[in-house]
Amino acid sequence: MTTGAINTTKSTSSPATLGAGLVLAIVLVAANLRATLTGVGTLLPAIEYDTGLPASWGGFLSTLPLLTFAATSPFVGRVSHRFGSARVLALALAVLAAGTIVRSLPSIACLFLGTIVLSAAIAFGNVLLPSIIRQSVPSARIPLISAAYVTVMGFVAAVSSGISVPLADALPGSWRTSLAWGLVLAVAALAVWLPRMRGDRPAASNDTGHSPTPWKSVLAWQVAVFMGLQSLGFYTIIAWLPSILAHQGMDPAGAGWMLFFYQVVALVSSMLLPLVTRGRHDQRFTAAVASVLVAAGFALLLATPGLAVLSCVLLGLGGGACLVMALSFQSQRAAGPDESAALAGMAQGVGYLVAAAGPLLLGVLHDTTRDWTVPLILLIVLNLVMSFFGYGAGRDRHVRSAVRQ
Repeated sequence: MTTGAINTTKSTSSPATLGAGLVLAIVLVAANLRATLTGVGTLLPAIEYDTGLPASWGGFLSTLPLLTFAATSPFVGRVSHRFGSARVLALALAVLAAGTIVRSLPSIACLFLGTIVLSAAIAFGNVLLPSIIRQSVPSARIPLISAAYVTVMGFVAAVSSGISVPLADALPGSWRTSLAWGLVLAVAALAVWLPRMRGDRPAASNDTGHSPTPWKSVLAWQVAVFMGLQSLGFYTIIAWLPSILAHQGMDPAGAGWMLFFYQVVALVSSMLLPLVTRGRHDQRFTAAVASVLVAAGFALLLATPGLAVLSCVLLGLGGGACLVMALSFQSQRAAGPDESAALAGMAQGVGYLVAAAGPLLLGVLHDTTRDWTVPLILLIVLNLVMSFFGYGAGRDRHVRSAVRQ
């Protein structure tokens, strides 16, 4: 296997300026990338009670978006190359709105079908946003814009977690109506993104083909595994942190607020990272240290449950930084926009397949052992492994562009 990396050089296609309209369009898309997903966990007890779904199917409903991400992401680069990134992204936002509506219809089949449809649309946004940033944002501003969209994505995700149950209690239609609130965000993003379709040209009209997926690149695999392990940690925390804290004696309301607190700390971390790493293209030690912080958070949660607040601080500080780097690497480690789409498709296809195993595996381990000790030990080990892959992915290198297909 080749190293698949070359020394970075400044891209000649990197724009010199950054417009406010583009920043607004990027952050509105980012606001849609988790909002329709994070509220499901808080509504899951009501969903299971009203529909009669067993807990196993409830867990599958939470894992289904990650499986859809993994299945959809590798194909995004080809589609955007043929039809144009802006056009495909606008269509994805329209599909997201449609899937959100379908999921809220009074049918169990629609609940799962709508989840698949909206998750596929989100997968397109997940992959296209790093490519669009690589193409449209000056190289020096990529970490800042990546941090901005991660911050917006995380903030809206936290708000969605917090308001879903109150909305279900206050609105007619209960949890079904609450699941549909993200439709507002999808329509707003679509309205802002539609004008950006003007002048968008499919790359297929050029003589060159699309960039192939860099399966033989060690650097690409390091980016992909780092993406997968940080996603596994995040979605595991979202799914199980309240249950872990409740098992350790915290009341359910307090456990819910601890989940919110973790997300707030992660937001602060994602905002501060560009300031800490400003001007530094080599982020090996930053990625490794952030991964170790997450491992330390899980270790403290296991060893000293009474220090749950400090555990959430460590988890949030490390996790927020890892998320920004995992996403920005998909732009920074690519030589151009087409390469970025190919790298992002690989990183997110592999990454979300890894992430999908997390909540399910930990649930099985907990059911088997009737305790959270083994699952937490596993999370500690995985995050230490993540530090190794983060160190590799943080190198100031580009994935080597193979012969185009």
